[in-house]
This record gives sequence, structure tokens and C-alpha cells, in this order.
Amino acid sequence: MTDVSENIKKMNSTLDAMLSHRSVRSFTDEPISEQMLEAILQAGRAVSTSNYMQSVSVIRITDPEQRIKFHQISNGMTQEQYNQAKREGKKLAHPYILECPEYLVFCMDNYRHHLVEPEAQLDWMEVVIISAVDVGLYAQNVMAAAESLGLGGVYIGSMRNDIERAGEVINAPKHVVPLFGMCLGHPSDAPVNATQKPRFPLSMLVSENQYTPATQQQIDAFNKEVKDYYDKRGSQEHKAWEAQVTKTFATAVRPQVMPYLNKQGYAKR
Repeated sequence: MTDVSENIKKMNSTLDAMLSHRSVRSFTDEPISEQMLEAILQAGRAVSTSNYMQSVSVIRITDPEQRIKFHQISNGMTQEQYNQAKREGKKLAHPYILECPEYLVFCMDNYRHHLVEPEAQLDWMEVVIISAVDVGLYAQNVMAAAESLGLGGVYIGSMRNDIERAGEVINAPKHVVPLFGMCLGHPSDAPVNATQKPRFPLSMLVSENQYTPATQQQIDAFNKEVKDYYDKRGSQEHKAWEAQVTKTFATAVRPQVMPYLNKQGYAKR
């Protein structure tokens, strides 16, 4: 399979927008109009959902104090550590959480289902899968719709650095779990360069009839492509994809998530 031709992209503006996706982390002060935001959220609402469960809730974080709390969480800091860092003038990660016109928190939500069926068996791991897939589909429709309107955005998975505290910030009841955030707004400038961050080629992603394992040759080629990408950006970090794999998966991966899922009534069996 080859890359999508420019002719096909030009024939379909939605496809063109989706294939042009980049994370945007710098925004103008221009707000997103209520009409535009409603249209974006309606696009999320229209997405497919497993068994018609619609296990999603979205929280708009408009309170500046709550934005600060989410910024603290994403930096892995307590309020005291955060205040100290501010006093010392330290540069903190994820400033766009504070700056973006819209910060959305996407939650898997089966609270409504518990109201309808008090005996609902929501503690099965399958319910987590159903709900997480619903949330991911909804959020990606939101992102695609936003980009089709000329907006940009970035996902914030670091909210799970302290998932329990994130739940407290939004007052999440049992059966509601915040999974990730999303910054949205009007991009303040053009991307760093015109080249998108590389993705696996379809030859590594798509098999026919049976699973086809990736070869070391394919992985080596992709590592080189990623290294070249970061070299062109002048970045000193993440020189190859394999380094990012090691950074992410070679140590415990947010062990606090499972206890919180259990506390919220999930993943017990």
C-alpha cells in the first residue's frame, strides 16, 4: 500500500484534514465560539458506541483554579511542589493546559448505567475495554472535527500521573474515571516544519487474514526515519522510536491506575 495520493486528498477535505494531523501546543488568545464548540462536541456524540452504551462524559475545565490543578497533576507535582517551582521560576511542562481556550477532560462513565440498573456488573474488565474504546472514539471525532474547522489540539495523557486527584478535581462519582485531557484552540503559528512526525508504514500495521510480525529490518528502518525527523527539528531528545519505547515501558507504567479503577468499581474480575 502506498501513501494517499494528493489528488484524492484534494477531492476530500475531511480526509485531507485527518491526514494532516499534528499535535498543536501553542494557541492564540482567540476563543472558540460556542457554536463551533457545540458542533465539535456533536461530532463526538455522533460516533459509534459499543452496544449503545455511550460510556462517555466530557468535562469542560473553564475554572482557572482547576486548570492549575490539572497543570500540577500533569507535572507530577503536589500543590506545595508546584508553588515552590513557581517561586523558583522553573519552566514547567504542559503550559498549554493553562493557556488553551478549551481544556476538555474525557471520562469513561457508567454512572448512568448504574442508575438504570443498580445490579449492573460493572466490575468486569470487559466493561473497562468497552468504555475506554467509546471514550477514544468520541475524543478522536472531536479532534478530527476541530481540525476540519481550522483548530488544533493535543491530547494530555499525563493527567493519569495522579488519576485519583484528577477525579477529585472534577468530583467524579463511582463508575466515572477521567482518562485523558485535550487542549483545543486556534493555532498560534505554523508547525515547526512541514514534515509530520513519522508513523509506522501500513506494511507494519496491516496484515491479511493472519497476523504478520514486524521484522527487525522494518523496525530499524523506522528508527532511522524517526531519528532523521528529530535531527531536522534540531531536537536533542527521542533520537529513535525504540528509545521512546524504552522510556515508556521499561519501568512501571502508572501503577496507581489499577487501584483507582478498583476504587471506582472497575476491573475486579
